[in-house]
Amino acid sequence: MSTLTSAMERKRDRLLEILSGYGRVAVAFSAGVDSTVVAMAAQLACGADAVAVTAVSLSLAEGELDEARQLATRIGIRHVILSTQEFSDSNYLKNPSNRCYFCKSELYSRLTELAPTLGVDVLANGANLDDRGDYRPGMQAAAEFQIRSPLVEAELTKSEVRELAKSWDLPVWDKPATPCLSSRIAYGVEVTAERVQRIDQAERFLKQLLNLRELRVRCEANDLARIEIPLEELSKLLSPSLRERVRAELHSLGFRYVTVDLDGFRSGSMNGVIPMEQLLGQ
Repeated sequence: MSTLTSAMERKRDRLLEILSGYGRVAVAFSAGVDSTVVAMAAQLACGADAVAVTAVSLSLAEGELDEARQLATRIGIRHVILSTQEFSDSNYLKNPSNRCYFCKSELYSRLTELAPTLGVDVLANGANLDDRGDYRPGMQAAAEFQIRSPLVEAELTKSEVRELAKSWDLPVWDKPATPCLSSRIAYGVEVTAERVQRIDQAERFLKQLLNLRELRVRCEANDLARIEIPLEELSKLLSPSLRERVRAELHSLGFRYVTVDLDGFRSGSMNGVIPMEQLLGQ
């Protein structure tokens, strides 16, 4: 368990104070580092009045639900599984650049309906201070449903959230970002159950083959796979033996074309096609 600086101790205490002020709270819990820290803080601040809610749908990568269950048990927080139906929303399936808005609207709508049953007064998410400087259409949905963001209120950045997670001995303190599988599909290309499943299988295959924790298989138009891995790993992927295994596997999964992105892995690279005025005016 790491030691916090006095400045970080003050931020930690502020986070606990904020959550204590919420009273009975439900945390949207994805098992990422941000929502895990919020869940931990909620349990410390609110005890039995805190609950973690994990949304499950076709866009959730394999293994994430099991990890959420294990983390909730480790934290000691009450844990509820909620099935969401964004794949029934034609706006979501069309995959516009604000697709995340429709996903989060579905999540927050169902959480709001569930709140009386859960016995909570406040709904909270894991947005951190850095998210305000990124393209996050889901933040609009959070505002519309009056979802609280305790990490933002406590002015915690992503790196500070990781520092706090490490101090609490949470195993996800260095976990890479794990956005939903639909985020790998190019805007304008329809989101389908088959596509997200194919992406999930391809990424799990590559992570095991290359012994990597973080990479992306982007699904472009015409079912083209664009593989993003860290630049220092590119030579490994392009070796004749591995290249043939990757090509054969991804074609067997249903990708028509298989490419490697020479710019390497970049989180949120799909947003490069969004006009700057839209990014600034979210």
